[in-house]
Amino acid sequence: MKNIINLIVDNNDRGLRIDSFLSKKKQELSRTRIKNLILKKKLKLNNKILEDPSKKVTLGDEIIFEIPEPEKVSLKPYDYKLDIVHEDSDLIVINKFAGISMHPGAGNYENTIVNALMNYNDKNLSNIGDELRPGIVHRIDKDTSGLVVIAKNNKTHEHLSDQFSKHTINRVYQALIWGKLRPQIGKIETLLTRSTKNRQLMQVGTTKGKKAITNYKTLEVFENNNTPTYSFVECKLETGRTHQIRVHLSYKGNNILGDKKYKKKFKKFKNVDPELEECILKLDRQFLHAKVLGFDHPSTGKYLEFNSNLPKDLENILKKLRNTNK
Repeated sequence: MKNIINLIVDNNDRGLRIDSFLSKKKQELSRTRIKNLILKKKLKLNNKILEDPSKKVTLGDEIIFEIPEPEKVSLKPYDYKLDIVHEDSDLIVINKFAGISMHPGAGNYENTIVNALMNYNDKNLSNIGDELRPGIVHRIDKDTSGLVVIAKNNKTHEHLSDQFSKHTINRVYQALIWGKLRPQIGKIETLLTRSTKNRQLMQVGTTKGKKAITNYKTLEVFENNNTPTYSFVECKLETGRTHQIRVHLSYKGNNILGDKKYKKKFKKFKNVDPELEECILKLDRQFLHAKVLGFDHPSTGKYLEFNSNLPKDLENILKKLRNTNK
């Protein structure tokens, strides 16, 4: 089953982007979903397939828009204990551990958060996104820990997607970086695009890419003869691009401790406290944690905000740094 929408552009709507026009006419659909359907060739403008969501409409344009039924998902459940921070009839907020991917992908179709969600409650997950990502509205990287919101139904998914698209979600991360940020409080604003050398990585673009904005502030600096120089920082996202914080901090010359993809070679430790050195060398993830997640509840409109403490492996490194900096 599919739903076909036929529309004619009148004088009040001419000049609008076609995705904005459809969003205005079909308010139950998020602009993000409309864009994705256009890119999947589900729209005809004056009987010709259109794949450009930014195309502006003119008076008398005829639009045929196909909204397909969500695809049914067939995913293997994964017996994995989820750390559920909040759950109601519309959504689940989970505290993700490092080391598990959000959804199936190349090389791993079974041991992911999505598979764990299928095991937990496969009947109540949105299914309007990618067929391998039921419930997934946004992602954090495999080796990043912290808060993620999951949609239980399509209305919630649309509503949350719209908040992400408008950058109204409150997202705060904590990270431990090499060196000191200069200035210690500031904003990083660049374009982000796929790396020209490795398609799995992102890079700062000069002329191409999507706008990415990260606000940061330094919380603590660790610097003495017994430790390399580190800074414990907080990053608040205005946009949420792939690997945004990792790329932005690397761009500043302050890579995140433990980041295997965006890393630079450092000299071997000298005169470092042995316990601290062991903690750092044993870290098998990046020191990046999604600490705060805040959004308007899709049904009640009430603002909800959740906080997550640093995992023990990250907290232990901080404790040892503080002890050696007394």
